[in-house]
Amino acid sequence: MTALTPDNFETVAPTKADALLALESSRQLAAKKLGRRASVRIQLLDLGEKSEAVSVPASAVRLFLHMLTEMSQGNAVTLIPTHAELTTQQAADLLNVSRPYLVKLLDEKKLPSRTVGKYRRVRFDDLMTFKRKDDDARTKVLDRLTAEAQELGLGY
Repeated sequence: MTALTPDNFETVAPTKADALLALESSRQLAAKKLGRRASVRIQLLDLGEKSEAVSVPASAVRLFLHMLTEMSQGNAVTLIPTHAELTTQQAADLLNVSRPYLVKLLDEKKLPSRTVGKYRRVRFDDLMTFKRKDDDARTKVLDRLTAEAQELGLGY
């Protein structure tokens, strides 16, 4: 397992020009119906050189389209492998919680981790599984509170 380090990933924050280009290219790609294809052939054009066709997995093109869509909205994008291991600070940042709170979750075994030397690492996929479950629980509580407010005629 690889630890997540700056060598393993890069965050891309689009400029306004990047966002406009991403908007146009994402529209063009979205117009191409990929369906359930296993692969897609893409033609690479370099100025002054012969074009070259490359086969890539259709799933990679779909991921690329999602990335372009996010960039077109001005959002920074980072590609993180699901097996990547995060430091406790990186994991806390992704959950938008403090590092001590994340450590508490680890101590309570609510989130799996492993120890590397004296440091703990959290797998990205474990973190996202925890986040989805936590988000679902929060949504259920919010739905209950909303229903209760409606029953009480609180005007929400």
